[in-house]
Amino acid sequence: MSVIRDLVFDCRHPASLARFWAAALDGYNVAAYDEAELARLRAVGIDDPEDDPTVLVEAGPGIRPRLFFQLVPETKVVKNRVHLDLASDDPAAEVERLVALGARVLTEHPEHVVLADPEGNEFCLLG
Repeated sequence: MSVIRDLVFDCRHPASLARFWAAALDGYNVAAYDEAELARLRAVGIDDPEDDPTVLVEAGPGIRPRLFFQLVPETKVVKNRVHLDLASDDPAAEVERLVALGARVLTEHPEHVVLADPEGNEFCLLG
């Protein structure tokens, strides 16, 4: 039987999109860079984690799913085929907070709001 390990986002700038989602989700953080990871990046010519082509966002040990952001050359051109549904006890305040982080509101409905992250990936916020 399979289990979800990671949700993977194709994106143009993994570090900044990872920071957005880490800030958007309760309990999630961009995975810390230890010396071994920094050495691995340097070995492939990357001196700054900001240029890392693969960035991990995770919660505490064993908590799934993790979010993985990977660099792709193309930009997003069509609607997502899969999206995240987030929930909040105070949707109006949460929309305001997410917009301040870089999201934008696409449509508002009686039961939910459709937003886009900084790279245009749609997600919903439910009350």
